[in-house]
Amino acid sequence: MDPSNPAYSAMSQILAIASEPSQMLPAREQMAFTLGFHIILVPFGVAFTFLMLVANFRGLRRNDRQAMLLAQRWSKVAAVLIAVGAVTGTVLSFELGILWPGLMGKYGSAFGFPFAIEGLFFFLEAIFMAVYIYGWERLSPWAHFLTGIPVTLASIGGAGAVIAANGWMNQPGGIVVRGGRVVDVSPVKVFFNGAFWLEFLHILLAAYIVAGFTVAGVYAAGMLKGRSDRYHRLGLLIPLTVASIAMPLQFIVGDTIARQVFDEEPAKFAAIEILPKTGDHVPETLGGVLIDGKARYGIQLPDIASVLAGFTPSTRIKGIDAIPSAVRPADAVVSVVHLAFDVMVGTASALLLLAAWFGLLWWRRRDVPTSRWFLRACAVAGLVSIVALESGWVTTEVGRQPWTVVGLLLTRDAVTTTGNLWPFFGAVVAIYLAVGVTGVLVLRSMRRRWAKGDDANDVPYGPESSPLNQPVTRS
Repeated sequence: MDPSNPAYSAMSQILAIASEPSQMLPAREQMAFTLGFHIILVPFGVAFTFLMLVANFRGLRRNDRQAMLLAQRWSKVAAVLIAVGAVTGTVLSFELGILWPGLMGKYGSAFGFPFAIEGLFFFLEAIFMAVYIYGWERLSPWAHFLTGIPVTLASIGGAGAVIAANGWMNQPGGIVVRGGRVVDVSPVKVFFNGAFWLEFLHILLAAYIVAGFTVAGVYAAGMLKGRSDRYHRLGLLIPLTVASIAMPLQFIVGDTIARQVFDEEPAKFAAIEILPKTGDHVPETLGGVLIDGKARYGIQLPDIASVLAGFTPSTRIKGIDAIPSAVRPADAVVSVVHLAFDVMVGTASALLLLAAWFGLLWWRRRDVPTSRWFLRACAVAGLVSIVALESGWVTTEVGRQPWTVVGLLLTRDAVTTTGNLWPFFGAVVAIYLAVGVTGVLVLRSMRRRWAKGDDANDVPYGPESSPLNQPVTRS
């Protein structure tokens, strides 16, 4: 049968699916669930603590009581979210060995190094977070502020370590393989692999965007309910400013990453562009899916993909047909990657418009915008930013398939082949839901006490009542 025939392509994909190990589906489903859950918490561990320090600094520098109250309350929220993230992250670390023994057994000496570094950063973050929370009214104001800086730096370092591992899977390097075994590892080259810096900047900016818009949305919702006091306006202003500054920078980094993917990961780029055949003058396809090797139901913008990839319509882009048939992604995988990328760009564009709207209003009035339409937009921006984060993660992870480590290890060779993973998957879902629900209940309990002006017992063995813990004066 002719390999270019759609029937041949469809039959090849059916045979490939049939040949997958029986544990592939539950392993993938569990990894998708746990990563999708955990990644929502990452921005709050990385960026929420920075927002806390900004409020703390403003409170000290300007003798601003409302800013200090925000910093104190945000520190307690951050501690709860870090604790939840610690549980979900620990489960993930066990999953790597249980679900993917082919990865850890063959490349653990390289892949495991960034995670060892991440563990050190996490311990530093947890220790200094405890010192910072306990230090309210126990340390001098500026000494207390300084104890918060290692929290933010350690969280950034921990995120960088995880991204180093992920970047290594996309562009592996720093190892010498002989006879199918890793015989030498360069930790520096493994950590600072070819994909590291851009991926790190991308996820770091994403963290500030998600945390900024989500926290701002909480106070925007409060203002929509009539709570227009200075406490709520400041609670909106600080995170919204941080997110709005990060948003245009994210577009620059994202555009640069797209070109790096075009150069270094042509298979992923072909999936992003839903491009069946290699060619030039490639259109940008909005929406659509790949069916029988053909892009259908999308809106095509002539030449735009070639222009974005190489600044000229004549730029030649490798299509799905350039991928060897043995490692060619299924049509469904290509469609998921393409649609996820479209969702990421679409939601990010909406957030960029909101950031520009805020910047324009601030430039004209030098005050927190209070129009109801603007506040409504801010109230939903946190959810929109989380959708952008999740879709971006789907793009990079699913876009790597069928590889676990590009060019070195196929996913079907990495997955476990023993036992029954479905009960394990069910147990993990139960644990995550229990931890998630508990975290939400704790935060809701804290919010109710704050509404009454009672901050004394928000955390076990936490700060005692202080002048900060008085009811907020409504303006």
